[in-house]
Amino acid sequence: MSSPAPAAGAPLPYKLIATDLDGTLLRSDETVSERTRQALAAATAAGAAHIVVTGRAVPWTRHILDALDYRGLAVCGQGGQVYHAGEHRLLTSVTLDRQLAGLALSKIEAEVGPLYLAASRDGLEGEVLVGPGYRVQEGPLPNVLMDDPGELWAAPINKVYIQHPSLDDDALAQVARQVAGDLVGVTVAGEGIVELLPMGLSKATGLSLAARRLGLTAKETLAFGDMPNDIPMFAWAARGVAMANAHDELKAVADEFTASNEHDGVAVVLERLYLS
Repeated sequence: MSSPAPAAGAPLPYKLIATDLDGTLLRSDETVSERTRQALAAATAAGAAHIVVTGRAVPWTRHILDALDYRGLAVCGQGGQVYHAGEHRLLTSVTLDRQLAGLALSKIEAEVGPLYLAASRDGLEGEVLVGPGYRVQEGPLPNVLMDDPGELWAAPINKVYIQHPSLDDDALAQVARQVAGDLVGVTVAGEGIVELLPMGLSKATGLSLAARRLGLTAKETLAFGDMPNDIPMFAWAARGVAMANAHDELKAVADEFTASNEHDGVAVVLERLYLS
C-alpha cells in the first residue's frame, strides 16, 4: 500500500530514509543521478534524515560520500562500522574474531575444497587484502595482493570474503551457513561477494545504532536495498523497498518494489512520499 505525500505541516511519512549503495542508490558507474539527488534533498529539506547503509567498509565508501557532499552518518562494513562522513571519523567498529574465522574457513573448505580469500582490515585506512585466485570487481576500489596467507590474520579485520572455483554465491553461502553458521555470520552482498562476519552482525544492528544517535526508531524508517544482506535491515525498518534489480530473496520479504537503480528507483518512491 502506498503512503500519501505529506501535506504542509503534516507528519512525515518516514523520518529516516536508509539506502544501500551498490545496486540501489548508485548506478553501475558508481554515480547518483541528479533526479535521485534532488529527491533526497527534498526529503531531507522536509525534515527526514538520510543514512547510507552499505556492506562496503569505510575506505571503500568514503570517496563516494565525499563526492556526494554527504555529511551525515553512514553505516559501513555490513553494520560493523558507524562513520561520521562530515567529520571523517569512525564512531564505532566491530571486528571479526580471527580464531573463529579461521575455524569457520577450515570447516567450509573441508566441505567444498579450497576457497579464494580476501579480507577487509579494520580502521579508517583499513586495506582490503586479496589472495591468489580471488576475483576483484573492476573499478577504482583499492586492494593489496596477499602472497602469504598468514597476512590475513596479521591485524584486526572486519570481514572475510570467500569465493569458490565452481559454486555460485548462493550455494557457497548455504554451505557456509550449514557448516560454520555457529561460528560466524554469512551473507551475500553482491555478485561474487560472500562474506563471513562477526556473529549477529548485520546492517540492522549498525542502522539501529546510527538511528539511536539521531533519536529515531525502526517504526520511523524507510529502507531501500537490492541484496540478501539487506534482509535484516528490511526486517528492522517499518517499510522495505526492493529495487527492480533486487535478488529474489530480498524481493520475497519486501513491502514494495520500485524501479531499478539505473532508472531512479529510490527517487520514484521519495517523489511520491515527499514531493507529490
